[in-house]
Amino acid sequence: MAATIIYDDQTSHVPAASAEIDDLWIPVRDLRAATGWELKPEGACLGELCVPISREREASLVRADRTWFNIAGFARMLGRPVVRDEATNVWVFGTAVADRQRGLLSLEAPDFRLPDLDGRMHSISEHRGKKIFLYAWASW
Repeated sequence: MAATIIYDDQTSHVPAASAEIDDLWIPVRDLRAATGWELKPEGACLGELCVPISREREASLVRADRTWFNIAGFARMLGRPVVRDEATNVWVFGTAVADRQRGLLSLEAPDFRLPDLDGRMHSISEHRGKKIFLYAWASW
């Protein structure tokens, strides 16, 4: 069954995914393209960062033949919230609680870009160190 994965700022379509209750198993060959993570002998790695997978957890995260990886189980292990829309089989992986907490404690707004009334793009990072007034409005 195909699944759409939204991981960080990346959206991927994984044709050979397998949903089992709260777990999403994807082929290891699709893992890097969908999430940036890779399965290596030392564990699951994102660039230079590797997270060891203990023997106790290995059965719930990696299939015996090492060709399938439970990305939802791994995300929960990292403290990342996982939300699934069953009707469309879309899986969204949120930011880890510790990462959100660090961002809040820093009192620094996350960077984003928006156009002004004349269509010129502006980003928050252009104004770091300066006081700015940001006005937001929504119809809901």
